Amino acid sequence: MRVIVSFLFVLLIFLQAQLWFGSHGVFQLWSLQRSSDELSLSNSKLILRNEELHAEVQELRQGKEALEERARSHLGFIKEGEVFYRIITPKEDVAE
Repeated sequence: MRVIVSFLFVLLIFLQAQLWFGSHGVFQLWSLQRSSDELSLSNSKLILRNEELHAEVQELRQGKEALEERARSHLGFIKEGEVFYRIITPKEDVAE
């Protein structure tokens, strides 16, 4: 009887170790859930960014105002009849 109880106790310890520390154990499950949550958050941020870019592309395709604004801000275009002033600060002001 004592041998059977000892065997069952060792088997219980082995199964508990597999449950907690094994390759498909609880700690591995928690780690995978945490990774899954981080990836979901990253995906939602990327989806939001893609939607914003898609809206910007649609606006550039449809409206001239958006295209003009982008050309002015990124390429430095000016309209006919406008005067462009460029103010350059001295190097010592930039360092501060």
